Amino acid sequence: MEEARCSLGAERCDVLALPIFKQEESSLPPENENKILPFQYVLCAATSPAVKLHDETLTYLNQGQSYEIRMLDNRKIGELPEINGKLVKSIFRVVFHDRRLQYTEHQQLEGWRWNRPGDRILDIDIPMSVGIIDPRANPTQLNTVEFLWDPSKRTSVFIQVHCISTEFTMRKHGGEKGVPFRVQIDTFKENENGEYTEHLHSASCQIKVFKPKGADRKQKTDREKMEKRTPHEKEKYQPSYETTILTECSPWPEITYVNNAPSPGFNSSHSSFSIGEGNGSPNHQPEPPPPIADNLLPTSTPQEAQQWLHRNRFSTFSRLFRNFSGADLLKLTREDVIQICGPADGIRLFNALKGRMVRPRLTIYVCQESQQLRDLQQKHEDGDTVTSTFFVYHAIYLEELTAVELTEKLAQLFSISSQQISQIYKQGPTGIHVLISDEMIQNFQDESCFVLDTMKAETNDSYHIILK
Repeated sequence: MEEARCSLGAERCDVLALPIFKQEESSLPPENENKILPFQYVLCAATSPAVKLHDETLTYLNQGQSYEIRMLDNRKIGELPEINGKLVKSIFRVVFHDRRLQYTEHQQLEGWRWNRPGDRILDIDIPMSVGIIDPRANPTQLNTVEFLWDPSKRTSVFIQVHCISTEFTMRKHGGEKGVPFRVQIDTFKENENGEYTEHLHSASCQIKVFKPKGADRKQKTDREKMEKRTPHEKEKYQPSYETTILTECSPWPEITYVNNAPSPGFNSSHSSFSIGEGNGSPNHQPEPPPPIADNLLPTSTPQEAQQWLHRNRFSTFSRLFRNFSGADLLKLTREDVIQICGPADGIRLFNALKGRMVRPRLTIYVCQESQQLRDLQQKHEDGDTVTSTFFVYHAIYLEELTAVELTEKLAQLFSISSQQISQIYKQGPTGIHVLISDEMIQNFQDESCFVLDTMKAETNDSYHIILK
């Protein structure tokens, strides 16, 4: 016997086996009856005491609260030796349990997206989690997160569910009863191409999500109701367990998520960067810096505005602004954008729309002392007429306020390598030369002016620079 079910955000339904939805071991194939599963997932939240004996467990969660799921290696000795010392990938989903919502789930998700712009259904609390590697959350799949982990090491992932069960309840009669969801975990190993496509294990459990502290109140209410029942009636119900063990189910039917390439817009805990040291391989070229975000123009068409949103990491809101031209977006006030996108993303989008640049921590102006200046001083000393002379200063913007950063910026100004600048001095009282330090730069007054003088250093092709 089979039932249809689909993922949040999918356009179609897929057919999966009934054990996904109910704990009916008799419906599992006979060869699976005595099977020891390779992994076990334990949700650290108590099951409801108001569940009948042969029904699936039900666990109440608070909206936005972090709940631990322990990822346990349950293999027998010698089982699956190919994953020893290797990582596996687990994909978490929050999906609908009710068939009625499964058939209309695309519309349900779109409605939720409109009411909660910028929010996600499922998140990982990364600081709380242990042993997870490369956690990712695709902004186009609000109900899915994934990560890598080593089965031989302690692994606990803390999840947060941000949708509540009553958001999907029919309200024709003021319905207050929330709909159940499912948490499903699918785990994969690498194939010969290094892609995590080889299915190992899937398990799920039934949950309901309440507003903050609502789950605690519901658990207490269920417990009080059970205490009022007769001993004979209590025998028909399961006891409440302190934790929830996810039960085996069929793997999720979608195939697209198991590719190894990161999807656009993924948030990864890893970042890569290259630093040119001058002594690297001559064949290695450092990666060019990322281009500065382009400014949106009032003449931009809705299609060009959509492309601008994607380029600047606002893909989550592209549907909200699908009919907005560049002029429409630029007319939005700060309050408008925050109301539509939420505080964090709203401020980021507003700043991007206005093309706001981050103000540097320190700005100094420098002018290179030239032979022209020396000639001018000589003419003045000889009594010649001195005409007004225009000297050009260059602005240097500092963010790190270090001597290394100043060296690099001056090297760019002189069009030389930073290795050719031996030392930087500041001319102090009585003409002494004080070596520039990080602390000295941090005490520079903003928008200070300096005249640069250069001296040949002891080594070939290097210079001392003096700030006067």
